[in-house]
Amino acid sequence: MQKVIFNEEKCKGCELCTTVCPKKIVYMDEKKINSKGFHPATVTQQEECISCGFCAMMCPDVVIEVRRPSKEGKKDE
Repeated sequence: MQKVIFNEEKCKGCELCTTVCPKKIVYMDEKKINSKGFHPATVTQQEECISCGFCAMMCPDVVIEVRRPSKEGKKDE
């Protein structure tokens, strides 16, 4: 399950999300360029994500969606 999802086309590459991740797994994807000409933020180590939401709170363009497992132990889809 993806815990954090980035709308890469909306990302303007400000890198604010990379500064607040406690696991240091958010980074700018140097291999991609979106239609705005920026390297978008991404996470490839989804299993390391703790769904804290700091990256989404920091993002000024609402590019990041964080999914948290439900409290009943069921996985969100």
